[in-house]
Formats: sequence, structure tokens, C-alpha cells
Amino acid sequence: MSNSIILDTHAFIWFVDGNKEMPVHIRKMIEKSSIEKFISIASLWEIAIKTSLGKLNIKGDFSKVNHLIDVNGFKILPVNFNDTFVVSELPFFHRDPFDRILIAQAINYQMGIVTKDANFKLYQVKVIW
Repeated sequence: MSNSIILDTHAFIWFVDGNKEMPVHIRKMIEKSSIEKFISIASLWEIAIKTSLGKLNIKGDFSKVNHLIDVNGFKILPVNFNDTFVVSELPFFHRDPFDRILIAQAINYQMGIVTKDANFKLYQVKVIW
């Protein structure tokens, strides 16, 4: 999946919300039809948890997220056993469980990962940002 990317949770939210903190060149890259775009089910789980706890505000409510995925051309990437195996082998540079599974998925599927989080660069993944 060399022409594929996975978005970190904040990158997905910033993209669909049109947040100005996302650099224009990153937004344009995500919008390219030649790029296969993924959002991990782990990110959707994170959004669901944080919105229900009041720790995250998104435009609209959580029920609209599936529509945002579809209209923006994202595919949902499930978590499988191989992803969890890679997580079990990762060094603890990053302790956030959601980010660790995204890192594992980027490794397993050889995808670039769109994130502003500098800790991702400590792993063997292609960080885009």
C-alpha cells in the first residue's frame, strides 16, 4: 500500500473540520484522488470516547462522522491480530494506546502516517507533516 496514508485522529478531525492549523500542502495531498486514504477504527473509537466524555468537540455530533468518512473518500481500517502483535513489540517512546495502534498499522501496511505528533518520528514509520 505504498500510495496509501493513514491519518492520526487529530489530522482526520482537522481535515474534515477545515481547521486552519493543518498546512495547505497537507490538505491538498489528502485531497488527491490518487492517494488511498484510511482512518483506523481505533481513531473512531478514540473520537467516540472523547466526545462522550466532553473532552473533544467536533463539528456536528458523532453520528455525522460516518458521512464525513464517505464524502471525503476515506476507508476504515480495522484492527487485526498482526496490528496488536506489532504493538506488543513497539518500544514505549509513545504511551498513548490509540497512537500506538496507528503506528503499528502504518508499519504493517507500509503506509505513511499524517500527524503533527513528533513522537511518531521515533518509530520506523514515514511521518507526513
